[in-house]
Amino acid sequence: MNRLVSADIEAYAQAHSIPESDLCRALREETQRRMESPQMIVGPLEGAFLKMMTQLVQATSVLEIGMFTGYSALCFAEALPVDGTVLTCEIDEESAALARQYFAQSPIGKKIEIRMGSALDTMRHLKGPFDLIFIDADKINYVNYYRRALDLLSPHGVILIDNVLWDGDVLKQPAPDEKTAAIQELNRVVANDPSVAAVLVTIRDGVLVVRRTT
Repeated sequence: MNRLVSADIEAYAQAHSIPESDLCRALREETQRRMESPQMIVGPLEGAFLKMMTQLVQATSVLEIGMFTGYSALCFAEALPVDGTVLTCEIDEESAALARQYFAQSPIGKKIEIRMGSALDTMRHLKGPFDLIFIDADKINYVNYYRRALDLLSPHGVILIDNVLWDGDVLKQPAPDEKTAAIQELNRVVANDPSVAAVLVTIRDGVLVVRRTT
């Protein structure tokens, strides 16, 4: 992943944000050693942002679309109250196996439930509501995830959508590939949706923050 913000600035921001827990740091380091695409992990700065958003909306229920090795799920679980829950969707068993190892190392992990398989199929059978929904899965389905997330969102909740700058490729016209086109379409759909208000935050690879207005 290309850096949209300099490493020095990101390090400074991280040093002045909610600190990374020991468990999250250990998981991040093992992910970097073991996984083929370790850059998919959200990392300390975005993790701090996810924790802050969880606390700001006073979430008790989180839905995560795309878990990878579980770093973001742990961030949510750490920020939730004792009775809070994270329902997280994942399709890759190798990633989920590593996540389970770390969830088992802390009582916080008991807040997290993993649903394996197609996230869209899982979402179709959920009733909600969820106070926070984090979308960070296959980009082709981003619009589909967003539309279903709106149905599952609590009245005071927020949707967070990751990688919406896509290494800066969203600026390219025409889109160089199908994934870029899908993210561009998602950004257009959200911007033109009269039922929501949104802000695209330039943390890491871009996070779109969405809340209902009607």
